[in-house]
Amino acid sequence: MSRVKVATFVYLTGLFWIWREVEGLGVNWGTMATHKMDPKTVVQMMKDNGINKVKLFDAEASTMSALAGSGIEVMIAIPNDQLALMNDYDRAKKFVQRNVTRYNFNGGVDIKYVAVGNEPYLTTYNGSFSKTTFPALRNIQNALNEAGYGDKIKATVPSNADVYGSPEDNPVPSAGRFRPDINDQMVEMVQFLAKNNAPFTVNIYPFLSLYGNDHFPVDFAFFDGSPQPVVDNGIQYTNVFDANYDTLVSALKAAGHGDMPIIVGEVGWPTDGDKNANINMAYRFYNGLLPRLTSNKGTPLRPGSIEVYLFGLIDEDAKSIAPGSFERHWGIFRYDGQPKFAMDISGRGQNALLVPAQNVRYLDKQWCEFNPDAKDLSKLGENINYACTFADCTPLGYGSSCNGLDANANASYAFNAYFQAQNQNEMACMFQGLARVTRSNISTPTCSFNIQIVGTYSSASRASIYLFVYAIVVMVLLL
Repeated sequence: MSRVKVATFVYLTGLFWIWREVEGLGVNWGTMATHKMDPKTVVQMMKDNGINKVKLFDAEASTMSALAGSGIEVMIAIPNDQLALMNDYDRAKKFVQRNVTRYNFNGGVDIKYVAVGNEPYLTTYNGSFSKTTFPALRNIQNALNEAGYGDKIKATVPSNADVYGSPEDNPVPSAGRFRPDINDQMVEMVQFLAKNNAPFTVNIYPFLSLYGNDHFPVDFAFFDGSPQPVVDNGIQYTNVFDANYDTLVSALKAAGHGDMPIIVGEVGWPTDGDKNANINMAYRFYNGLLPRLTSNKGTPLRPGSIEVYLFGLIDEDAKSIAPGSFERHWGIFRYDGQPKFAMDISGRGQNALLVPAQNVRYLDKQWCEFNPDAKDLSKLGENINYACTFADCTPLGYGSSCNGLDANANASYAFNAYFQAQNQNEMACMFQGLARVTRSNISTPTCSFNIQIVGTYSSASRASIYLFVYAIVVMVLLL
């Protein structure tokens, strides 16, 4: 064999092993941002990093067009507020025609799943979607079957782990059962999924086990061992991910389908917005999770490979922070497609920075800062609150990356966040004479005062324009 042929063989063999190692790994791509990156840029970034699966939260046309011909396997989604519409079978068929059939061509989008809702049985929704979720699932899968896609594309319902209750309800994984208030619905859904050879999708968040619970053993949230394992019928569980996953396995078994395929639709660790959300803890989490996935070890009750979608791909500065300020900081990439920390996404233990997004354009190198010459500081507090109402100030919160700023820098951060969100409009750096534009970078060693990117003109940027107009009205009223 010639040297060229040998080299080619070795190179292709290496590619095969890399592909094999990341085969079960995907990412969640959310787009709740004031300035969205060009979808084509995001798709190329995923390809550059060997990411070959993506889970979306809708089926927006520009995103789908960017994914066409990429070879990336896609899970599209139906938002919760559209579930009631999908209870009408004709509307379900139209959804399939518009969002599946439309992209089913040579070089189109490789759609694998349709996510019907997102955690619709969450206890905090108080049953708002409990009566519409299963009918929507049934109609979507039947519409896929009727259109001839049922063998290839499966409908599933991404569910929060609370569908099988709290730790008090399931003290050990083998005791796992679906919540009593939704048990009948879950059993009906599981039976339908089994009938159509579709998977059960669950979102598992070890971070949330720590959030708001100072008594939770920190080491149990990670994969590098716990001094206090949970023992269940002789099985030692040293991390909450395995315990949570196997609780679902037990719940499925109790429902009569213990061998049902499981997809982990969301799992990750945020990097800001809480005392437990930082780069070091995220690095520790992923540095344990990814090698585990590569090893195909599985869990005690379900050995083998696990299909997982990391949450998430990019930070989203316009997400609701009702669950917590950390919601805007789940990305393994920053808002501008720059990697946050070294991470070997193949799980082979060779940590290096991910490949950043290419050709990202930024606004001018200018910031909005507190004006030290301001005379009347009586309205400083209300102006800071105003800025943070329309921009992301979550890094200023307790335990967050910018929590240690002094009063003037705190004001500067809020003013700059608003200024950038409003595309550096000169009027967005007034604040009744309390702010001014500067060309000097006012970032600190621990707190980044970001410059926004030039985003795509989309519903998100239109919303930003509407917010700016509204903000001007409010500012006038403050005068």
